[in-house]
Amino acid sequence: MTYPPDTTSGPDPTTDKLDAAVFKVAGVVVLGAIMSILDITVVSVAIPTFQREFDTSYAIAAWTMTGYTLALATVIPVTGWAADRFGTKRLYMMALTFFVLGSILCSTAWNIESLIAFRVIQGIGGGMLMPLGMTIMTHAAGPQRIGRVMAVLGVPMLLGPIAGPILGGWLIGSFSWHWIFLINLPIGIVALILAFIVFPSDKPEPSESFDFLGMLLASPGLALFLFGVSSIPGEGTVAAPKVLVSMAIGLVLMVAFVFHALRTEHPLIDLHLFRNKALTFSVLTMVLFACAFFGAGLLLPTYLQQVRGESALQAGLLIAPQGLGAMLTMPIAGRFVDKIGPGKIVLVGITLLAVGMAFFTQLHADTSYVAMCVALFVTGLGMGCTMMPIMTAAIQTLSHQQVARGSTLMNIINQTAGSIGTATMSVVLTNMLSNQPLAGPAIASNFDPSIAQKVPPGMIEQGLEQAATAFGQTYIVALVLIVATLIPAFFLPRSRPKDLKDAETVSSALV
Repeated sequence: MTYPPDTTSGPDPTTDKLDAAVFKVAGVVVLGAIMSILDITVVSVAIPTFQREFDTSYAIAAWTMTGYTLALATVIPVTGWAADRFGTKRLYMMALTFFVLGSILCSTAWNIESLIAFRVIQGIGGGMLMPLGMTIMTHAAGPQRIGRVMAVLGVPMLLGPIAGPILGGWLIGSFSWHWIFLINLPIGIVALILAFIVFPSDKPEPSESFDFLGMLLASPGLALFLFGVSSIPGEGTVAAPKVLVSMAIGLVLMVAFVFHALRTEHPLIDLHLFRNKALTFSVLTMVLFACAFFGAGLLLPTYLQQVRGESALQAGLLIAPQGLGAMLTMPIAGRFVDKIGPGKIVLVGITLLAVGMAFFTQLHADTSYVAMCVALFVTGLGMGCTMMPIMTAAIQTLSHQQVARGSTLMNIINQTAGSIGTATMSVVLTNMLSNQPLAGPAIASNFDPSIAQKVPPGMIEQGLEQAATAFGQTYIVALVLIVATLIPAFFLPRSRPKDLKDAETVSSALV
């Protein structure tokens, strides 16, 4: 499909400089992405509040997170086809509407079951926002400037883990849990108005039929697989029926989808994109990176709260240096990616990530906060040179017709690998803590003064040290995965997009 040129106004992708039109589009996309990503981390600090308010267990309250994630996974595969069918502008505005509607409904929840159901509605909208945003920005900027616009899109991915716990803790402490959802209403309305004004009108000319069989295989398969993975920490073992049955059915459906997709001309998820060498190595790099980085992302906030006794708000503030480091290198990396290709930039980023993460393998109960912040800053520098350049490597060589499907594929990979990494680190940490007999009582003493009175002070200190050791040992798993990421990253493109033989064709299709 080919979109007609916009003869009235719009960005010129043949220039290297990001113009005002691209920045306007990027601003609207980032606004929507911030809501979607913030909502994941904001809710994470509210789970104990949901336990108290709705008189439920932690495992059930945690489904306010899991339900949202599963909804994301279910709708992402459909996004590429829907963008071609209805147009990116219309679909983006519809996704925003679903997200805002879900937010309003969440604020009215009367029990935990209704809150989980409304979070699913939120996830339907939230799952479409990121791949659609990537598609819209890629079309606006052209292949020569993808690195820089991807750097802009990476801002909400950085702000979410930093601002989420801080914002969530403040809203819950100063107002009530309802406001972690209601805050999306004014932001969503502004984003809807700006999307209507700023995004160019799209005139979709769909040439592909909808892959209903693919949808019946891919979306439930992915959702069931992630359901099983997400259930591992609660069940405590991979061998639990709830985990094994869900993962097995999910894998069977996904394998069936692979066979179906390879024999279908227009599959729901275009696996033929793997013929593109750059995209294939980008996917491999993203899988290892997302497993390691997002899996390790839950470790430090938990360490700060359980071992060091910090509040959710204080933990969020202590983690802020990581985001600051990433915000420093991300725009620089985006500019260099457009000049020399993503390969070298990603290798530098992964090296910095490994150096920063190696520090956390040596955690103690009294590790210096100053040293910790320095290590987080170095990790952030590496993250800013890694995540969005990997996305750029995958998308910059795709044709105009392939961009929506490529964005969808990379977001599925990112979401799935991140969920697997989180579950893996949770299981490893749980096992490491169980091997430290004094860790549990020592951690409990940070939250219940009555327990602290019953345990000798020396044993509390010893138990906290054992707990810190368990966190450090879990970080070793993340470090090994990060180092392994260097292997596929070595094969990423090391040339600027316009040096590729079809760059002029792609560029002309985008203007």
